Amino acid sequence: MLSIKNLSVSINDEKILENFNLEIKKGETHIIMGPNGSGKSTLCYAIMGHPKYKITSGKIEFNGQNILEMPTDERARAGLFLAFQYPKEVPGITFGNFLRQSSNVKLKESGEKVLSPMEYFKIAKELIEKVDLDKSMIGRGVNEGFSGGEKKRAEIVQMAALKPKLSLIDEIDSGLDIDSLKKVAQSIEEIKSETGMSTILITHYQRLLNYMNFDFIHIMKNGKIVKTGGKELVEDLEKNGYQNF
Repeated sequence: MLSIKNLSVSINDEKILENFNLEIKKGETHIIMGPNGSGKSTLCYAIMGHPKYKITSGKIEFNGQNILEMPTDERARAGLFLAFQYPKEVPGITFGNFLRQSSNVKLKESGEKVLSPMEYFKIAKELIEKVDLDKSMIGRGVNEGFSGGEKKRAEIVQMAALKPKLSLIDEIDSGLDIDSLKKVAQSIEEIKSETGMSTILITHYQRLLNYMNFDFIHIMKNGKIVKTGGKELVEDLEKNGYQNF
C-alpha cells in the first residue's frame, strides 16, 4: 500500500530524514517511536505534501502511484489522512459543515448522492458521540474553543467520517486523560476493523499501545529507522530509554 524508498527530506536546508525506508501493507498498523527531533512528524508532513518540507531524494508510492507530484488535496482524496499533533482552530467553519463537505467530496467522486445539512446531522451526531464529544460541537467552529483533548478526539471523528485507506496519527495520545485515551484507541480500532485501514501511529508512550493492536514498532533516530520489532522494544524503551539505539 505505502512504499517509501531512500527518502531524504530537508527543512530550510537542514536535512531531517536521510535515506528513510518503510513498507506498509493493507490493514497493517506501524508504531513509530523515537526521541524528539528524530523526524517522526516530518515523515507525516512529507507523505502529505506539506510545502515546507522539501524532498531532496527518494520516492513515495501509495497504491502503486507516485504521489510526490500530487498536491495535498489529491493525496487526501486518494485516501491519505493526517491526524495532527497540534490541531488548528478554524473559526467561521462549523465542525458539522466541515465534516459534511469533506464527506461529500468523496461521495461525489464515487458517484454517490451528496448529503444535505439535515441528512448529515444524524451521521455527524453519531460520529461525535462515539468519542464522547458533545453534539453541540457540530455547530461550533472547527476546534474553536475545544480543549486539547477535545481537539484530539475531533481528529478521530474526521478519520471516522472520511474512512481513509491510510491514516498518519501524530501523537494523538498527548494531552488525553486515561478515559479519553481508551476511547480514542477503541475508536481507531473500530475504524480499522470496519475499513481495513492501514495506520502509521507516532507516540512517545507505552500507555496507548496497551489498548491497540499493532504489527510493528519502529524506533527512529537521526532521521532513520534504527530498529524494528514488537512489544519487546517498548519494554526495552521503558527500561533503558533510547540510549541503546
